[in-house]
This record gives sequence, structure tokens and C-alpha cells, in this order.
Amino acid sequence: MNPGIEFRVGQGLDVHAFGPGDHLMLGAVRIPHERGLAAHSDGDVVLHALCDALLGAAALGDIGQHFPPGEERWRDADSSQLLARVLELLSTLNWLPVNVDLTVACEQPRIAPHVPAMRDAIAGVLGLATDAVSVKATTTEKLGFCGRGEGIAALAVVLVRRG
Repeated sequence: MNPGIEFRVGQGLDVHAFGPGDHLMLGAVRIPHERGLAAHSDGDVVLHALCDALLGAAALGDIGQHFPPGEERWRDADSSQLLARVLELLSTLNWLPVNVDLTVACEQPRIAPHVPAMRDAIAGVLGLATDAVSVKATTTEKLGFCGRGEGIAALAVVLVRRG
């Protein structure tokens, strides 16, 4: 290994309950659905988990510290813009994302048809090749809040390097 290169790993988790609406934002992709997600911002659990993973890798806290849900300026915020701001924060410390691995846990909607668009959108925001972005989905076998159809959870793991 090159002694001049430093790597770190970060992980993130986000959860949102279903609420009123006619679509979801997941991985920066608008997905038609009979319900939305209850959130102060656009509720994109995938990008929120990714933000937390990136912030964690750089030891910069969590998404709530940087974008407090009580602040009106973040109401209905586009999570792609939040992710771009997180990248700016990381760049001030010379951290760059290398790859991301994302998992969405829900019973509905079906995620698989949207995975290619999600990978492309996330890669675009991060400035990565699409093959450096993994998005996959799982159900919880009808167990817990996800299994009961009450909400969606997302998990993220990232690798960052000093650039």
C-alpha cells in the first residue's frame, strides 16, 4: 500500500415513516407511490444515510448537526443538494469518496426497477463512475416497522481517501 494515501470507512443509517404524498424520493430518483415519506426535507432516506456515512468517515458528525430539522431553511430541501454540501465539507479536509454501497429496506415500493437510475444519479452527485455505486434492496420478511409497511430504512457504507 502507498504510505501517502489514507483511507477511512463510514457507515450511515436513516429511517423515515410513510406519510401523505404521491411519490418518494429515493437515491435522488422520484418514485411514484401512494404515500410519501414524513420528513422535514424531501425524506430521501438513501441520500440521508449516505450523507451520514460520508460525514462519519471524515469524523464530521451527522446530518442532523449540519442540517438541523428544526431550521426552516432545510424545509423540503432537495437531498441531492444536501449531499453536495456534505461533499464540499469533506473536500475542505481533502477527503474524496472512492465507492459507496447502499441498501434500502422496505416491502413497498419495489426498488429493483429504479436501481439503475439511482446509481446514475448518486454517481453524478458524487463525481464517481456508476460502477463505484452499489444500490440494492431487501425486505424485512414482513417483520418490524418496514415489514408492516410503516416506513423505509436505508443503510450506507462508504470508502473515502485523502485526495
